[in-house]
Amino acid sequence: MFGDIYRGRRVLITGHTGFKGSWLAFWLNGLGAELCGVALPPEGTPNHWELLKCGMRSEFCDIRDLGRLTRIFDDFRPEAVFHLAAQPLVRRSYRDPAETFAVNVAGTANVLEAVRRCGSVRAAVVVTSDKCYENRELARGYREDDPMGGYDPYSASKGCAELVVASFRRSFFAPADHGVKHHTLVASGRAGNVLGGGDWAEDRLVPDIMRAAAKGETALIRNPASVRPWQHVLESLSGYLTLGGKLLAGGARFADGWNFGPADGTPVTVGEAAEALRREWPEIKLGSTAPTEAPHEAKTLALDCSKAACELDWHGVWSPAECFRRTARWYRDFYRNGKVDTAEDLEDYVAAARKAGLSWTI
Repeated sequence: MFGDIYRGRRVLITGHTGFKGSWLAFWLNGLGAELCGVALPPEGTPNHWELLKCGMRSEFCDIRDLGRLTRIFDDFRPEAVFHLAAQPLVRRSYRDPAETFAVNVAGTANVLEAVRRCGSVRAAVVVTSDKCYENRELARGYREDDPMGGYDPYSASKGCAELVVASFRRSFFAPADHGVKHHTLVASGRAGNVLGGGDWAEDRLVPDIMRAAAKGETALIRNPASVRPWQHVLESLSGYLTLGGKLLAGGARFADGWNFGPADGTPVTVGEAAEALRREWPEIKLGSTAPTEAPHEAKTLALDCSKAACELDWHGVWSPAECFRRTARWYRDFYRNGKVDTAEDLEDYVAAARKAGLSWTI
């Protein structure tokens, strides 16, 4: 897969103990990469990272600590960097906006500064969010050249992180100077609402529903009419890995921002997503709530991924319906039988991508 470009490469992942980071570490481990993870210890039990038992170097480090971060980079000498460490929750950002900006903005600057100081890095992919765009409740999907913005502190911090990436790229890693003044290419990836097994974060739709189902309780759904670009975690990761592979191969024109959204652009509301999860796990009980002092959340979010399709030959594989089915099954199997379906989901996803003839499966 990915032209075997990751086999034997030193790859550093920030945020490897989190939901998306643990899935990425698992996949890269299977691709034969030599891995180092940099993150805070996982929050709570159970957590996906510890369930996977990935054999890799793991450094517990706050990305706000530039000195320690730089020392880890200098010792490991990564060739590729995937930056996923973040404060990832909208509602938590209202409770602690200063920490959200410190982690997501200053932390991203620290990672890129560590990249700048470390001469071994050839490719860096910074993961932000679909919420980095100035949300104008547009009917169309947001494109990569739409303005950055953000109403809530989380969304604004992701827009700021994109500006940090663009600044470092222009100032230190200009694609036009690649191979002459420097050897590092930097890009960013913006994914939609990512689902999949192993997410136990607070105040997030799927974890809240699954925790309630495991306890026999009713999950209360906020904003059931809101629309989100739902996609399985493996969809976004295949995009990041495709992008990272292009950068490692020296493709300077790929040093840019990229959207990776769901295969099916059909709008799906929060309420419809919750019902789809219940169809796969009937023990799920759903209710609704409309708190009088709820913080602002965008009503409509969608991504235009035509750039990735045309220039990266990247396409989504699983429909939202398959995404919901796989996600609910993962939690159902875990809570009923202690079974972790991560490897099976990855194998089936790759098989579906191969059947679809996607170039990254070669």
